[in-house]
Amino acid sequence: MSQNVYLTADAFDRMKDELQFLKTKERARIAAAIAEARAQGDLSENAEYDAAKEEQGHLEARIAKLEDLVATARVVDERQIDTSKARILSKVKVRNLSTKSEHVFTLVAAQEADPAAGKISVASPIGKGLLGSEHGQKVEIKVPTGKLLFEVLDISR
Repeated sequence: MSQNVYLTADAFDRMKDELQFLKTKERARIAAAIAEARAQGDLSENAEYDAAKEEQGHLEARIAKLEDLVATARVVDERQIDTSKARILSKVKVRNLSTKSEHVFTLVAAQEADPAAGKISVASPIGKGLLGSEHGQKVEIKVPTGKLLFEVLDISR
């Protein structure tokens, strides 16, 4: 079992939809591919059979992971996020004190991370560093390329 994962309602619904799709349509498609490959005869030298069985293994692993995530996920109501400190699903506006550039990061679970959209995982170095920070606070964050110094300008939902 994994730890609790905090997700938005949308992300939780997408995860449940993906799980349903994989358990129904994808399982059926792979079962048909295995049956077709098995019908070709000798399984010891049947590359199609081996590929279909490997794909089945990957599918079952993904299903197991999603089932665990759905079972342990906590859906967070974004409207009830306390903005006194940076928490999961907070939007944190920061200024990089070295470059003077400003960025807005939304702190999300790893499953929802999308750096191009400004959604960073709370498990990432910057996400970890911003968690618990407050408006006006200066935060030093260790990243693989060194250290970043941010000033928290705003925290919102």
